Amino acid sequence: MKVKKYVAANMTEAMKKIRAELGNDAVILNSKIAHTGGFLGLFKKRTIEVIAAADPKPKYQQMPKVKQKQMISSKIEQNDEARNQVLQNVSAAEQKPSGEIVKELNELKALLKSIPAGSVSASPSYPAPLQLMDKLLKEQEIDASIQASILSSLLEKWYVEGASASIEQVYSWLEQEMVKRISSVSFGGISFSKKYINVVGPTGVGKTTTLAKIAADCVITHKKKVAFITTDTYRIAAIDQLKTYAKILNVPLEVCYTIDDFKKAVQTFHDFDLVLIDTAGRNFRNKQYVEDLKQVIDFDEDMETYLVLSLTAKQRDMEDIFTQFSSINIDKFIFTKADETSSYGSMYNMINKYNKGVAYMTNGQNVPDDMIAVSPNNIAKSIIGVE
Repeated sequence: MKVKKYVAANMTEAMKKIRAELGNDAVILNSKIAHTGGFLGLFKKRTIEVIAAADPKPKYQQMPKVKQKQMISSKIEQNDEARNQVLQNVSAAEQKPSGEIVKELNELKALLKSIPAGSVSASPSYPAPLQLMDKLLKEQEIDASIQASILSSLLEKWYVEGASASIEQVYSWLEQEMVKRISSVSFGGISFSKKYINVVGPTGVGKTTTLAKIAADCVITHKKKVAFITTDTYRIAAIDQLKTYAKILNVPLEVCYTIDDFKKAVQTFHDFDLVLIDTAGRNFRNKQYVEDLKQVIDFDEDMETYLVLSLTAKQRDMEDIFTQFSSINIDKFIFTKADETSSYGSMYNMINKYNKGVAYMTNGQNVPDDMIAVSPNNIAKSIIGVE
């Protein structure tokens, strides 16, 4: 087993050094804040010293990944054995080299002996409160790279604050960190900066119901003059559904089969404040679907396009859907069916991966209720599970 001390300006830098040299399976045995340099006790530089260890040739190297994880977990749980093994290896190594290497090994041995037995936990890189955050992010299916980056920032914060904070404080740090990482993109509902709002997406995600909710909010709350256009001519039921909503809200509806129909509808509604466009939901794996949309809708108009995704879908499927629609300029996401799942990490992953914000999130079928305009804060709160 290889063991080494790392000195860095902060925990983030230390973790980078450890991963680069020892790999992702390295175990953090100990860490502490130190102050070096200075003059007459003043102007000392703050650093972090971290003791890390790793087996350069792990026995599970050629095993299947599932088996590897089981062996790693089993090994980490044997805290005292791992600690004692490191001490034995250090003692053995002392017999061979000399000079500066012996000095460093003696220093490492002293540090290792100072680590209390049983202190290496199942998540050795993180203190107990941060282990809870680690578990939460895993359960919410946050992408592994995003999760590692977030925990690295929290770990640095932990030591900056003196390695002492309540669970409530750590939850607050996590929320702040998650919000910060997505605050650079645009969030929120319709701003009325564009006249045409187009919703696209696969079948079954609730595009028509969501469009009705948006229309109701614009008519009732914002007192806007609203109209509907539908290009969903593949399902008669879809047209009837939108006609029902149009009648209830007392807004006009035009059905468009071709690009000429669309242009005529645009002319008909030239004096309206907002025109909401419904599209057919079809198999997203069929590339022809997106091409068909371009044959009916003029995307050069003063238009915003929202991609509607269900939170009950797999992350991989969401990514495939986005790829299929990437030839259309997607402005924001709308996530539906938040009431049908307890995992919201895919929403955060999509925002990070594609640098797109979220307009709305829906959590039920009731019109005009069960819809909220989204901000980075309520995205983070949904994932963390706090109000």
